Amino acid sequence: MAIWKEIMSGSIREAGDIAQAFGLTRAQASAVISRYPALVNPYFRRLAEEAGDPLLLQVRPDPSEISPLNDSLPEDPIGEESFSPVPNLTHRYPDRVLFLVSDRCAVTCRFCTRKRKVGRGLRVTPQTIREGLRYIAGDGRIRDVLLSGGDPLMLVDDSIEDILSRLRGMDHVEILRVGTRIPAVLPQRVTPELAAALSRQRPLYVHVHFNHPAEITPEAVLACDLLADAGIPMSSQTVLLAGVNDDPDLLESLFRKLVALRVRPYYLFQVDVVRGTEHFRTPLRRGLQIMEELHRRTSPMALPYFAVDLPMAGGKVFPALHHVVALGRPDQALIAPDGTTIPYPDPL
Repeated sequence: MAIWKEIMSGSIREAGDIAQAFGLTRAQASAVISRYPALVNPYFRRLAEEAGDPLLLQVRPDPSEISPLNDSLPEDPIGEESFSPVPNLTHRYPDRVLFLVSDRCAVTCRFCTRKRKVGRGLRVTPQTIREGLRYIAGDGRIRDVLLSGGDPLMLVDDSIEDILSRLRGMDHVEILRVGTRIPAVLPQRVTPELAAALSRQRPLYVHVHFNHPAEITPEAVLACDLLADAGIPMSSQTVLLAGVNDDPDLLESLFRKLVALRVRPYYLFQVDVVRGTEHFRTPLRRGLQIMEELHRRTSPMALPYFAVDLPMAGGKVFPALHHVVALGRPDQALIAPDGTTIPYPDPL
């Protein structure tokens, strides 16, 4: 058995094990994971126990996830389902699609935008893969395909390469991208064989996801080196998380370490306004202040875009102070790509 599969076989997911591992009562753990399932593999569990809250908070079920405060928030804040012509595919922008090809993750991140689906309603089957490929093949406008999930790299090498090669065979598809958390949470999954399989489908871009410098371990360095040496450009989509990384010193360290790994900091995402994640959200002002501070400190090479996916399916924006209406007030709003203003609430 592959090393990464052996590691995954030791993952915890049941209420008793979760409670014991994270200092919860069994009743607390059961109440949370009955709505939002949990899974933590041994590698990241050990890492989180050593690093403390910045990593533990990302994977430890929290009763805040099911508090009444969260119930008023949407489960699908950025409108993925309303732009889904076939199962597991979102076509919100004319030239690109999001294609969910895996329903498994190496850990369940508690801030996940798809809490409504991962471990719950998301089902990826050969039939959904075929339907997605058929849809993409039939729409010549689509030039950019982002594979996501779940985590695409939880598939075996042959399955990943088969999907990529079928997409590569479509004349109108120019860009293939893979979004993955694997190098940070299960770096042993990145093997020379996987790197070679991905390399055969170039041009291919991999969006990794590191949130904290403590995630950059020797194993993570090796995983990134394998991908970079295979000629695969990497970028990181970091999420700004209250109590985890909402600090300019910490983020400066993270982004500089990523650049040294040949990973370009790409996005610093504001947590989406999604049910069950309110305790992770920071005021919009905080993200803008952090970016202003980072601009003064470091090279643009180590600076991501500050990105916000607007509620009400408003699309992605990259706000600076002049893009925000009534900053910090109850009627705060952001200017959408089409020029309209869309209300954007700070944490409740």
